[in-house]
Amino acid sequence: MTTTTEWTERYQGAVMNTFGPPQTVLVRGEGSHVWDADGNRYLDLLAGIAVNALGHGHPAILDAVTTQLSTLGHTSNFFATEPQIRLAEKLVELVGHDARVFFTNSGTEANEAAFKATRRTGRTRIVVAEGSFHGRTMGALALTSKAAYREPFEPLPGDVTWVPYGDAAALEAAVDDTVAAVLIEPIQGEAGVVVPPDGYLQAARAITSEHGALLWLDEVQTGMGRTGAWFAYEESGVTPDLVTLAKGLGGGLPIGACVAIGAAGTLLQPGNHGTTFGGNAVSTAAALAVIATIEADDLLGHAVTIGDQLRRGLADHPLVADVTGRGLLVGVVLHQPLAAEAQKAALAAGLIINNATPDRLRLAPPLVLSEDEAADAVVALRGVLDEVSS
Repeated sequence: MTTTTEWTERYQGAVMNTFGPPQTVLVRGEGSHVWDADGNRYLDLLAGIAVNALGHGHPAILDAVTTQLSTLGHTSNFFATEPQIRLAEKLVELVGHDARVFFTNSGTEANEAAFKATRRTGRTRIVVAEGSFHGRTMGALALTSKAAYREPFEPLPGDVTWVPYGDAAALEAAVDDTVAAVLIEPIQGEAGVVVPPDGYLQAARAITSEHGALLWLDEVQTGMGRTGAWFAYEESGVTPDLVTLAKGLGGGLPIGACVAIGAAGTLLQPGNHGTTFGGNAVSTAAALAVIATIEADDLLGHAVTIGDQLRRGLADHPLVADVTGRGLLVGVVLHQPLAAEAQKAALAAGLIINNATPDRLRLAPPLVLSEDEAADAVVALRGVLDEVSS
């Protein structure tokens, strides 16, 4: 059996060093657990960064992908397929308004499509929140807040104005009739699960409507049931113009979507944008299976219940200053900058979590995480926090 050390050496000899050495080499997954090449088992509390909505090896996805691939695989965008059309119709149904969908392979590509759509308004300025993450391609990178990601690749496209996240007054001051769109995450994921103040999205909708700008909500991480609703913006009652999706949509298969609501659905016309693999039959069949399973098993309600269980179990630890988020997107804010140490200790203890910032941990487990698994996670995580704070 090839060991994790041997696989890591081979990885470093063949794969570009864009991510650094891997934490471990995973070889198998089942439900909410994964195993590495040395046979160690981990409770996956990150789900491939909010991707594996149904966990690992879910039979609904396996059946959908196997059936579709044995029936019809790739076709290119010269042709439509049944699962592509059905998925687009389902997403339109879920947003609850007249809309049109452009399928991509990732969240970054979904944001690229939305970015291009904003240019069709005749305006170029985009207002984006500090702390945001929208992707790493040149267009999406221009809209990503972290300077260390952007600066090595400048000049980047776009006329971007940055405003503090959650600050409605700053947003109002920044938006005028030259703005094409305001881009916001309903909850910031990469920043460590940062939740804006009540009324923020409503204020953003009012401000953009006043100035004829688009309200673009990046739901790549928060969408498709992650927060206990199909979209995190639902709680606010607003109707955005653009919604970008990916991650949990395919349950592990590569797919993203730019959903344009109302008049925004006509911005991109033939020749304006394209993709070879986006909306392929296999990935859209998988996404349909994910949505059907979430509906059939009430995983929206389950996400709320289990998310609340995790928050309650961690909130009173002495190292924990706050526990943020909704549903199964959980941020653990620490009194000290010990997140990196906690992540490493958690991996050693058989838990996969993420150190989003020096003092914030991020949990985004599968929506199928059970009550017993959540209880085990709380016990283990409290032990990790005890260890790093001692």
